Amino acid sequence: MLLLRSVLFTVLMFITVVPYALLVVLFGFVNKAFAWRFARAWGRLVDRMAGFLCGLHYVVEGRENFPDHASIVMAKHSSACETIMLLVIVPRHSWVLKRELIWLPFFGWALWAMRPIAINRSAGSSAVQQVLKQGCDRLARGMWVVIFPEGTRMPPGETRRYGMSGALLAQRAGVPIVPIAHNAGDFWPRRGWRKEPGTVRFVIGPSIDPTGREPREVNAEVQGWIEAKVAELRVEAGHAPATRQ
Repeated sequence: MLLLRSVLFTVLMFITVVPYALLVVLFGFVNKAFAWRFARAWGRLVDRMAGFLCGLHYVVEGRENFPDHASIVMAKHSSACETIMLLVIVPRHSWVLKRELIWLPFFGWALWAMRPIAINRSAGSSAVQQVLKQGCDRLARGMWVVIFPEGTRMPPGETRRYGMSGALLAQRAGVPIVPIAHNAGDFWPRRGWRKEPGTVRFVIGPSIDPTGREPREVNAEVQGWIEAKVAELRVEAGHAPATRQ
């Protein structure tokens, strides 16, 4: 029965993205800040549908750690759940994402309208330079920048070396990094239809100041905090605690 409800939830999620995406695109030509209201409204709708159909909810801890000015968020990446919920949790922001996503019908068009930093992941150093240039522009406009430093969704309990673009951007722009850990991957797997009932915990960590520090040192601190907190969340939720690096 849970599988059937999970399938219904996924189908409804894809159906509902169509009108909201069109509204984001339409209003994006007039007022991008106003268009964000529709993106966040869709995120809240997805949350309500997940709770009603799958018994899946989320809580946010540490909101007081958000600075009062646009900054960089580096978040764990394990499922589509955090991508959607960060729409609601983080102030108006620009994602760093692979450019292929903006080619998707409706969802990709809405992404494009929200001014993402769409990179060619195989471009190497030129992709990093694009993140630095466009990231500074977004921050100067009052938009936050959200980066998934692992670059791809990781299975629960696993990670990989974090990319350096977030730490480099923080140092160049002179803004802090806000790490976000969560256990969404245990409830909303990166593959498959089934969503497990429970409560996803998003924990916003203390901001990390890059001033006067080596980017690699900053990056290591971000990864250390996120992965340790994810392991802690998984233990507290009764899931496997091991993290393979």
